[in-house]
Amino acid sequence: MISLILPLGFVMIFAALFLVFASVGGIHKERAGVGRSIAVLEALTAAPEEMTRELESGFTDRVLFPLLARAQRMGRRLTPEDASERIREKLEKAGNPFGWTVERVMAGKVVGFAAALVISLVVSLILGLGFLPMLGFVVIASLAGYLAPNLYLHQQTYNRTEQVGRALPDAIDLLTISVESGLGFDASCAQVARNTDGPLSEEFARMLQEMQIGRGRSEALRSMADRSDLPDLRSFVSAMVQADAFGIPVGQVLRVQSSEIRVKRRQWAEEMAQKVPVKILVPLIFCILPCLFIAVLGPAGITMMNNFSGKL
Repeated sequence: MISLILPLGFVMIFAALFLVFASVGGIHKERAGVGRSIAVLEALTAAPEEMTRELESGFTDRVLFPLLARAQRMGRRLTPEDASERIREKLEKAGNPFGWTVERVMAGKVVGFAAALVISLVVSLILGLGFLPMLGFVVIASLAGYLAPNLYLHQQTYNRTEQVGRALPDAIDLLTISVESGLGFDASCAQVARNTDGPLSEEFARMLQEMQIGRGRSEALRSMADRSDLPDLRSFVSAMVQADAFGIPVGQVLRVQSSEIRVKRRQWAEEMAQKVPVKILVPLIFCILPCLFIAVLGPAGITMMNNFSGKL
């Protein structure tokens, strides 16, 4: 019995000593950890303003911008080498929307593809679609997300072209009046840029700025035509470049261009008016005529059915 008590006593003594030393070490470690935390807080409060500004940056700076940078790098790898030039041309024709650059368009394609893929998968699982319908839906949605920036730029280009086409006849009339009153072509363009609004005014202002930095008038005019898909603007620029090259009086050329574009505008209005009957035919057949038949022939049909069924 004594032989068992002595080893048990030694074990208990060593266990007690171990617990004492462990608790003392834990206290020291806890104090050391508290000391480190206090030191970090003191360092942060005493740090320069630049460092604290970096540490206090918001969610956008810490998460969204790095993700956008990674998406830009991935989009640059996935697109061909000449894709950046094509995107730059689309941005020029769309009027360079605020915040849109070549890199952001590429990143938007990657982000749109990933977001459309995830959303289409979730929607397919919620609706319980089969494998083939889910595959087709996911593929179409992913392609739509990838092409979404291009579709946006295409719509912006179309809207801008329409605005330029509506403002071009009045701008040419103002140019003609200004030149015939004694102003030069550059001063007349400045009058157009100053007294009109919209994309065409911005184009004339940009043309004047390019001429001020040393570009020739013909090059600036051709650049303005390249930034638009409007045939009338290209025709006007071609006529002005030829007049500048051959020494033809600018006022005479502007008068001819003004009359021609007025005729084209009248022809375009007549063309749109001729298209109205064809466009109204579909809603007339499928929407208006059925309602008219129901309102006119409905009571007669009900009366005939009652008479044939023997009801009075």
